Amino acid sequence: MEAVYTEIRVALYAIWRMRWLALVIAWLICLVGWAVVMRIPSAYESSARVSVQMKSVLGQVGLDDTDRQRDIERVRQSLTSTEILKRVVQHVSNGERPLTSAESLSLIGALRSGITITAQGDDLLEIKTRIGLPGLSNRETAYIVHGVTEQLINIFVSENLIGNRSQNAEALAFLDAELERRGKELADTDRQRAEFQQRIMGSLPGVGPLDQRMAAAQMEMSSLDSGLMQAQSALAAMNGQMAATPASVPAGSVNGMSSTDTRIAALEGQLADATARGWTEKHPDVIAIRAQLAQLRAEQARGTKSSVPMTPNPVYVSLRSQQAERQGNVAAMQARKAQLQQIMATISQRQLAAPTEEVNQSRLDRNYDVLKAQYNKLLIDRENAKLRADATSKTDGVRFRIIDKPSFPTRPAAPNRTTLLGAVLIAGVVVGSAVAFAKSQLSNTYTTTQQLAKASGLPVLGSISEVMTVETRAVRRKQMMWFSSAAAGLPGLFVLLLLVEFVKRIVVA
Repeated sequence: MEAVYTEIRVALYAIWRMRWLALVIAWLICLVGWAVVMRIPSAYESSARVSVQMKSVLGQVGLDDTDRQRDIERVRQSLTSTEILKRVVQHVSNGERPLTSAESLSLIGALRSGITITAQGDDLLEIKTRIGLPGLSNRETAYIVHGVTEQLINIFVSENLIGNRSQNAEALAFLDAELERRGKELADTDRQRAEFQQRIMGSLPGVGPLDQRMAAAQMEMSSLDSGLMQAQSALAAMNGQMAATPASVPAGSVNGMSSTDTRIAALEGQLADATARGWTEKHPDVIAIRAQLAQLRAEQARGTKSSVPMTPNPVYVSLRSQQAERQGNVAAMQARKAQLQQIMATISQRQLAAPTEEVNQSRLDRNYDVLKAQYNKLLIDRENAKLRADATSKTDGVRFRIIDKPSFPTRPAAPNRTTLLGAVLIAGVVVGSAVAFAKSQLSNTYTTTQQLAKASGLPVLGSISEVMTVETRAVRRKQMMWFSSAAAGLPGLFVLLLLVEFVKRIVVA
């Protein structure tokens, strides 16, 4: 620890030996730094807060708070435009006279980056202005900042109350013009589509382009071919059945059978019934039935027939009507097939003859769909704009109330001269001391015997103290007074600069 203290004392003594160099450098740095700090123009700041109440019962009928917030955001951005800044500067003075043209141009340039508008909560806005203008006094700058903030408040309110009505009128005029133009384009496109349909699709069945109609016709043709084959097969079967059926039968016959055959069939049924009952061949009724059967079969074998006149066969007549019906179905299907073949041939000819028409039709359909969607959207926007315009003109959708009036600044917001002046003083002392210490390290003078022994590598036997005469002491005392006076001048000048800054603030207040 003793070694550390020794090194510190050696360093301080090295700086003390070069004290005049340290003092000169400190003075140079302080003079230059303080001159720069004092030449920085003072920037004054003025702020105000405005309450913007946007709640309204009309939010349920199309005029919602989001639209109003968007309008206020638009005004916030427009406040820093060149046109608005020119209007602001025209009504600003420095407290005694209006601004000159050169001062106005300089003020406009400073306002571009000196105006900040921030939202504090949902319905509170803070407008803040910070300006530092060279060539003007602090009092003039303070008056200008206060006037700028006041004008910004007035323009902000007027732009929302008056600007909204004019913008609504402009929006309605624009939407009406766009609706008229899009309506004409939609009517022209619809007329072109009608002409195309009349020219290309007018005589063709179905809907849609030629490809769709051809596909529908081919599907119907395939289904018709299958049905025609089935109908022709049914007709051929009917023709074969009719060929095996006589056209006329003897009178009294049933379903093409003679009376003898009918009687034989009836007796055979009675005989089967009797057998089922368990009657034997010796039963009188069975014997009688068999006798009658034998007689009838003998007559049938001899070809004996009754002289009964012929009559149309009802089975043949029924088959004939069914044949006529099936022939009609086949003929209708064949006629439809011929018609479809003609339609398909016509579609094929038009596809080959006018390939560009299909492209035109697709283009017209796309244009029509797009124009119709745009027209409907514009129509909805126009109705919303009308509702918004009526609500804006007949109700107070947005209410403004100044919470804090523009403040009049009494002290600069920037720069912090006290801090800067103190920083320059400290920097001058530190840099001067560092230069003095570095200079002492470059010299061949040693402060202690230990440093000499370490540098030479030889043992040091002893040291001789300095012997000062009376004349030397007087010279040294005079030099110390000069150094003390010069060193005390630095903090003295620092205090004087602080006093000047304090007086400027009193004058502004």
